[in-house]
Amino acid sequence: MQTGFDSIFALSIEPAQLIANLLVALICGLIISVSYRSTSESLNYSPTFVRSNVVLAMITALVIMVIGNNLARAFGLVGAMSIIRFRTAVKDIQDIIYIFFSLAAGMAAGVGLKAIALVGTLLISLILFVLYRVRYAHPSRHQFLVQFQCVLPEGEAPYTPVFQRWSKKVRLVNMQSVGTGDLFEIAFYVELKDREKKNELMRDLNRIADVRNVRFYFDES
Repeated sequence: MQTGFDSIFALSIEPAQLIANLLVALICGLIISVSYRSTSESLNYSPTFVRSNVVLAMITALVIMVIGNNLARAFGLVGAMSIIRFRTAVKDIQDIIYIFFSLAAGMAAGVGLKAIALVGTLLISLILFVLYRVRYAHPSRHQFLVQFQCVLPEGEAPYTPVFQRWSKKVRLVNMQSVGTGDLFEIAFYVELKDREKKNELMRDLNRIADVRNVRFYFDES
């Protein structure tokens, strides 16, 4: 029987199991990286991050296998890894999700739960892809930002009837005075009744004598 420090460094895992667990972690990491590449909308997309997700799953599996059921070994690895300082700021919340995704898949592979690792990775990747394809939680494709300058008289604003004609919802975003007098720069979020009628809305606004410099901002994706 091994006692003392001998038990800390003795590994009970067989070479075949070690290779099988690492291969499962590799497959899960590749699936996760493909999922990230297919669904990422980050402006800071990094090929290095994609490759790192693959290796992260394998490293996590390796760490879990090294720890095993040995509490002393676990504390030793925590102490050794505490000297590492990660200073790279993760700007997109989805990137953090994928980091945890790789960690979880690697942990499952590391403890030998191969079916859970593979099925869980495939199912979560599928859900992420479906959410991306159906544009879940994206703003309405009928919504625009409309910005223009207008001389505001007392009483009803001259652009109100135009918005009522073409828009389902109108929300004031910003209003600021331009120079002196009654000239204001105004911005609205406008949800159109019919997206194809944006040109008509713009023409009607331009026909108003007190409205100038009409600008539309919208996403065609």
